[in-house]
Amino acid sequence: MSIGSNSPEDERPFDDVSEAAHPSIGRTLQQARIAAGLTVDDVSTATRVRIAIVHAIEADDFAPCGGDVYARGHIRTLARAVHLDPAQLMEQYDAAHGGRPAPTPAAPMFEAERIRPERRGPNWTAAMVAAIVAVVGFVGFTAFKGDDGTADVADGTTPSTSAPATPTPKTEKPVDEKPEPSDSAIAAAPQDKVTVQVTATDGKSWIFAKDHNGRMLFDGLLKQGESQTFQDSEKVNLVLGDAGAVELHVNGKKIDDDFKPGAVERLTYTKGDPQAG
Repeated sequence: MSIGSNSPEDERPFDDVSEAAHPSIGRTLQQARIAAGLTVDDVSTATRVRIAIVHAIEADDFAPCGGDVYARGHIRTLARAVHLDPAQLMEQYDAAHGGRPAPTPAAPMFEAERIRPERRGPNWTAAMVAAIVAVVGFVGFTAFKGDDGTADVADGTTPSTSAPATPTPKTEKPVDEKPEPSDSAIAAAPQDKVTVQVTATDGKSWIFAKDHNGRMLFDGLLKQGESQTFQDSEKVNLVLGDAGAVELHVNGKKIDDDFKPGAVERLTYTKGDPQAG
């Protein structure tokens, strides 16, 4: 039998009274797909989930997904593709598979990078203050000697007339004030790592991130206005549940890809991204 070439009507399952009240995850997804007039090929093309995995999930076989984290992501993706709210399916999956895995906090992984001390240049502010104090002290000393600039002399002597001392103005070196750090400077990351910042700007989006070893960095919902930063020595893999709702900064630079609202995107970024050109 050819996989993926059948029409939704051909795949319509026989009525099963035992599952009618409480359909399984796979059956719920299959019925929603058929009701939407979609084939397995259509869903696979729209979500980039392989045809074999779509068939397995609709048969309630989650082993080909490669683990609970990937199974949860595939279920969410397929549910959105067939116009279902994934929340109820996720609760049903968690109840059957021991609950939701706790996500790994992303922030502590990068604390060492954030608090790395910066090399400081000369403190010109201190030098300027010292110069001002020296000038003020010289002027005060001159005023203490007398308004006419001459020292007091003993009675019976003729004071010598001399021109009042004029302090030589000192040329002060301008203070090299450091400018306030710009947004690009704040977002800059070490060149020997890849840094990806995801910000939900136009709504909420489910985000899944892992490092080059396949270790999960984050799995959860990013609400509007929230942001997450991920970093790895080689690459960061992302799955965006609603790519049109987020804004990406990679290695300190904004990514201007025109993602469509509701589109599911799978992205990989390395130390050289974004490529110039």
